[in-house]
Amino acid sequence: MPQKGEMTVQDAGRKGGRTTKARHGPKFYETIGRKGGETTKKRHGPKFYERIGRKGGQRARQLVAQAKRLKQT
Repeated sequence: MPQKGEMTVQDAGRKGGRTTKARHGPKFYETIGRKGGETTKKRHGPKFYERIGRKGGQRARQLVAQAKRLKQT
């Protein structure tokens, strides 16, 4: 438990994010997100997105099936 005047890592991250947003605005996040996506595409190619999309779909299917099983009991 943090002492008075200390903050957790989570609090520090939140504070930093808010400060960055106030300083640079929401467009900043759009720009860096787009740059990151383009860089990832160049490094890994379009097959990478197919692979991670398939993994996400499989995980979603698993979670839905798990929820249905829990609901039946």
